[in-house]
Amino acid sequence: MNLPVATPPQGLAALEARLRQDLSWLEIPAKNWVTPRYVDGRQVLDVAIVGGGMAGLAAAASLKHLGVDAPIFDQAPEGYEGPWATTARMETLRSPKQLTGPALGLPALTFRAWFEAQFGSEAWDALDKIPRLQWMDYLRWYRRVLELDVRNEHRIRAVLPRADKLVQLDIESPAGRSTVLARRVVLATGRDGLGGAYVPDFAKKLPRDRWAHSSDVMDYATLAGKRVGVVGAGASAMDSAATALEAGAASVDLLIRRNDIPRVNKGKGAGNPGLTHGHLALPDEWKWKIRHYINAAQVPPPRGSTLRVSRHPNARFNLGAGVQDLALVEDEIRVTTPKGVFALDFLIFSTGFRIDWTARPEFAALAPHVRAWGDRYVPPAGEEDQELHDSPDLGTVFELQEKTPGACPGLDRVHCFSYPAALTQGTISGDIPAISEGAKRLAQGIAGLFYREDVAAHYANMEAFSEPEVFGDEWVPAPAPQAETAQ
Repeated sequence: MNLPVATPPQGLAALEARLRQDLSWLEIPAKNWVTPRYVDGRQVLDVAIVGGGMAGLAAAASLKHLGVDAPIFDQAPEGYEGPWATTARMETLRSPKQLTGPALGLPALTFRAWFEAQFGSEAWDALDKIPRLQWMDYLRWYRRVLELDVRNEHRIRAVLPRADKLVQLDIESPAGRSTVLARRVVLATGRDGLGGAYVPDFAKKLPRDRWAHSSDVMDYATLAGKRVGVVGAGASAMDSAATALEAGAASVDLLIRRNDIPRVNKGKGAGNPGLTHGHLALPDEWKWKIRHYINAAQVPPPRGSTLRVSRHPNARFNLGAGVQDLALVEDEIRVTTPKGVFALDFLIFSTGFRIDWTARPEFAALAPHVRAWGDRYVPPAGEEDQELHDSPDLGTVFELQEKTPGACPGLDRVHCFSYPAALTQGTISGDIPAISEGAKRLAQGIAGLFYREDVAAHYANMEAFSEPEVFGDEWVPAPAPQAETAQ
């Protein structure tokens, strides 16, 4: 048996040269072919992407490869798009290292290629999971090497569909306020991008400085010496608990509603190319059944994240201790659970996110009109699911649809390329495993829509095309045949 030969690091310059060659061989990117539009002398953008994290980068790259311009607008400073270097607190990614992520089918664009170019194949073999901050470095490289147009520190103040088949974005940036028009807008706004963090109503019983959501920007050093409670048992709960313990918390009590922590990731068991490419065409009842089953089973926290907590002697896993009530008594948080009352100094809610268009001021014009699954689908008894009920009911190209036809012209020119698209499209827009397939489906769909809308102009271009391939000097016309004389 031939064993793989260890390869030394070749350096990023060599990898980037290979990637340029690959793109050249594949004739990527295509030349821009979309019919330009102008309003008041200003060119309209083909596509504007809101959000420059992994999904936004993959979408922009895939559109660029098809010859469609798609600048990204992101509110973060350059290099800090997405959660990886800001609010994420895990030591490593949860996904297996070999997943190709946003590489779009290009081997030289994978994380593995980027890693081995710098550290060699032996280091890759020794790597367990991808370090979180190293993944952010890879995404920074991805943006640079593909020369993507990312406009940082651009906050979207409003997304406004128009009756003239355009979408207006009101933007605030260091240069001031401005507007841009685009034929299509892609919302690549992440897990919380169509709402925000979910916090139970009883959190309102506490002053805001005594609790946080696990997705909040926060200095965990402020928890040193404090008794901390963490509500939840998922990955973010473990990450928050471990970060608090490492910052010197006096103790951390995980308040876990269930009597056991989930052990099996059912979503991982469902993942295969058939589901990736077949989910969109499934009947509604099967889409709902699959997504609800995964939600109800819940995703277990990674083993490494859980061990990161349990290695601290002052960490306590309180099973069957769902929060029933809480109060602030003499500057002490009293949390009532079936297991008893916990006395704490600070509480962290690791309770996930919710879809709520009204929670995002920039979506005020969209909120009353977006059709959700709950507006048209009633699940079987026992399969009720608030997340699925609130999920946007999307078209085949991730486009939003109107709750009342005709009430919001242009709404279908806004495309949801973030996690809430999962019920309609499958998990191809928010997670690492199938993000390339999602980005390509989105880009191909938008390219097809542009061509259909402008087919008359493209037909006229075809008629006007006059580049000859044959010039008339390639042959000599034969003379007419002579009549034969009868013998």
